[in-house]
Amino acid sequence: MQRLEARKAPAMTGKGWREQFNLLRWFSLASFSIIAAVALGLGYISTRFVVTESVERDALLTAQFIQAIGEAEMRHANITAARTMGEMLDPRQDNHYPDVDLAAHVSARTEFLDHVEHLPDILLATVYALDRTVIWSTNAELIGVHIKDDDELDESFEMKVPVSSSYHKIDEERPEQRLLREPKYLFIENYIPMFNADKSKVVAMVEVYKEPSDLVDRIDRGFASIWAATFFGGAAIFLALFWIVRRAAKLLQSQQQQLVSNETFVALGEMSSAVAHSLRNPLATIRSSAELAQDIASPAAQRNIGDIISQVDRMSRWVRELLVSLRPMCDDGEAVDLVMAVEDSIGAFDALIKRSNVEVRFSRQHCPAIVSQQVLLTQILNSLFANALEAMPKGGVLSIEFETPQPDSVRMTLSDTGKGMSAQQQLSVFKPFFTTKQGGLGVGLALVKRIMERFQGSVVLTSREQEGTRVSLNFKVASGGEYGTQHSAGRG
Repeated sequence: MQRLEARKAPAMTGKGWREQFNLLRWFSLASFSIIAAVALGLGYISTRFVVTESVERDALLTAQFIQAIGEAEMRHANITAARTMGEMLDPRQDNHYPDVDLAAHVSARTEFLDHVEHLPDILLATVYALDRTVIWSTNAELIGVHIKDDDELDESFEMKVPVSSSYHKIDEERPEQRLLREPKYLFIENYIPMFNADKSKVVAMVEVYKEPSDLVDRIDRGFASIWAATFFGGAAIFLALFWIVRRAAKLLQSQQQQLVSNETFVALGEMSSAVAHSLRNPLATIRSSAELAQDIASPAAQRNIGDIISQVDRMSRWVRELLVSLRPMCDDGEAVDLVMAVEDSIGAFDALIKRSNVEVRFSRQHCPAIVSQQVLLTQILNSLFANALEAMPKGGVLSIEFETPQPDSVRMTLSDTGKGMSAQQQLSVFKPFFTTKQGGLGVGLALVKRIMERFQGSVVLTSREQEGTRVSLNFKVASGGEYGTQHSAGRG
């Protein structure tokens, strides 16, 4: 195959040079940071919301339960509706209510406090009088203690809400937090106000410390569900966006490469076309003059004249290749018989094949018509045959095989046993004007790739040094109703 040499490009130096912007890398970093920040923020807000709502709901149910117990005990003791359980809780005020029977007063309070003491998940229950004195507690050591400078307790007396709750750890500086047992995790502190008859004043406060294990378990499960959903949701969004941007980056890269390639052809087109057309007439004149001189020259001079003619033919071939490579291509495809085109190319190179002592392994077989153009397909095959034969100047084997990997495609593989290429050379093999052949133009394989892609095909080249080169051409199969079959030139 054609041997290419990577020519060193001029070093890009100076302040004007800038590294190409890597869209995929910067998007990955930016999107990961943003999605991670948003996911963490949403996860935190969601977990705080779950905890707050759960604690407040549990506190409200506890308050409603305690207040309902108080009202039930008042009715059970047949105490007048003008009095409330909040007024009955302070034993120092037992003689201040002459309209209430003292025995019924004490019985109702005792029953109420017994219910409070046996609430589920309770750590400590305390009842405060209006002057912030502990008038009852499940921890007997607290009874009679006067609490000073407790902002939460003062706020609860002033707020007049059904319940005030919070969750935290034990504070050693707060004397009222003498729990009966150490909580395993966090505990919930509820302040439940007990009002007078018209609910205009808080006359007592019930403080309940709870460790609701069932609530903690549900909160833990909620945490796990929220963070799992946040993680997988964020990951799914990131991967989806990454896939889209990766596709876009590849498309942009392909379009950029195509733009660079088009700019290369446009920039060189005018100059090359002018030079090529200017060379054709002088070359034709030189060849005609050499042929006339060869007829009358001595045998020794005829050899030199023959070299002149062969070199002129070689330059003429370069001119033709250059003009074809720069010519705008028509997108109109036609159905072409690939097998016949290969046979025609083998016939055209028959003399060179014999001189090069190359064995061609090709057997005619059935192959569906492919989408291309007869002239351009011939150009592809001639370029590949020429490269393969030049790679085997001392003989070798040239193999041509067909296969149908899919119903709508045909693959033709052309392999030689020449010198092969290095990995570095293969990276530049399809770039215009890269060549390792002395005096080569370097447009052959670039033109092959351009023509194949023009008709929705592709070309793949693999090579190993000293082992040979393998070129695979993937053609689109022509449908019978869309294309008319074109036969190779010279065949009926």
